[in-house]
Amino acid sequence: MFKRLLPTHDSIKQSRLLSWLGPRIHDPSLWHLNRRAVARGVAIGAFFGLMVPVAQIPAAAVMSIFLRANLWIAAVSTLISNPFTYAPIYYFAYRLGASLIGAPLPRGEANLSHDVVASGLVQQVGELWTWITGIGQPLVLGMLLMALTGATIGYWGVRFFWRVRVLSKRRRMRNARARALQSAH
Repeated sequence: MFKRLLPTHDSIKQSRLLSWLGPRIHDPSLWHLNRRAVARGVAIGAFFGLMVPVAQIPAAAVMSIFLRANLWIAAVSTLISNPFTYAPIYYFAYRLGASLIGAPLPRGEANLSHDVVASGLVQQVGELWTWITGIGQPLVLGMLLMALTGATIGYWGVRFFWRVRVLSKRRRMRNARARALQSAH
C-alpha cells in the first residue's frame, strides 16, 4: 500500500534537489520498507517529534540518513507532535520533569503588567526570565524522557508488529498449502 506512494529509485537518483547529498541519499535503506529501516525511522521520528519543538522533519531526515533509517517514515513519524498536540505534550512533559526533580508546579502566569516604562521593562524581562527558567529544566527533562520512551516504544513496537505480521502470513500460507494437499488426495 505504501510502496506506491514512495518515489522510485530512479526518480531519486535523477532529482537535482537531492544531488547535493551525494551517494549517501541512494542508500536503499532510506527508501525501502523493511522492518529494520522502518523501525529505525519510527524511533527517529518519535524522538524528534517529542524532543525538538522546531525543525523536526529536517532533523529526523538528517538523522535517518546517518542511521540508515527509512526517510519517509522518519519524517511522517515526527507528526506525533502537531499544533493539536503541542499543549498536552508540553504540559505532560513539564509535569513529568517537575515530579522527577521535585520542582514546584507554577502558580499562575508570570507577573507582568501592561504599562511599560523603561525601568519597568527591565524588571518585567527579569521576571519573565525567572518564570521561563523555572519551567525550562523540568520541561526539557520531561521532553527528553518522553522522547526516549517514545523512540524505544516505537522501535520495538514496529519490530513486534512486523514479526507478528510475518508469522501470520507464514501460518496462512502453510495452512493454504496443507488444504491444497488434502484436497489433492
